Amino acid sequence: MLTLAVQAGGRSSRMGRDKGLIELRGKALVVHVIERLAGLAEDVVITTNHAQAYAVLGFRTAGDRQPAAGALAGLATAVEAAHGDPVLVAACDMPFASRALAAHLLSLSAEAEAVVPRRAGEYEPLFAVYRRTCLPAIQRALDEGQKRMISFLPAIRVRTVEEPEVQSIEPDPYCFFNVNTPADLAEAELRLRRSFPEG
Repeated sequence: MLTLAVQAGGRSSRMGRDKGLIELRGKALVVHVIERLAGLAEDVVITTNHAQAYAVLGFRTAGDRQPAAGALAGLATAVEAAHGDPVLVAACDMPFASRALAAHLLSLSAEAEAVVPRRAGEYEPLFAVYRRTCLPAIQRALDEGQKRMISFLPAIRVRTVEEPEVQSIEPDPYCFFNVNTPADLAEAELRLRRSFPEG
């Protein structure tokens, strides 16, 4: 069994409200992500510290043991809450998440404990695949006071998917686009309107 864990536990400070529930063309951002990746995983969980607000969407939720402890603690929550292994992790604010790229990452998951894309020398840990065997390394990093999502990667086997490989699977540069601000939301609206004018 595979799990899709959508991370919606951030503070959304630049947006000013919970990003995952913000509507984009009539649907919550988190629903856009789940629909883009539908069918890849039998188990879906949303990590959020506002379970009641997300309950209306009908998906299983999981809350952080340490709310507001940062993205790495959120990753620990996602991997712990997963019923499956491996775990496809995606941020709730990626309305153009690539199904093709996600499937490719999953296809590589037997090679390593984490499969993580890298663009311009920077990892994309919020669109990546993790095995449950990552948990001890994540917990050690948290115990050491680390908060960066990539802080535990040196302690595990990582399959890095470099930019040329990413582009060969998914040429759309918007596949990693994050809706962090009202301006980003407007850009996403415009792109969807151009792609699906009647939708």
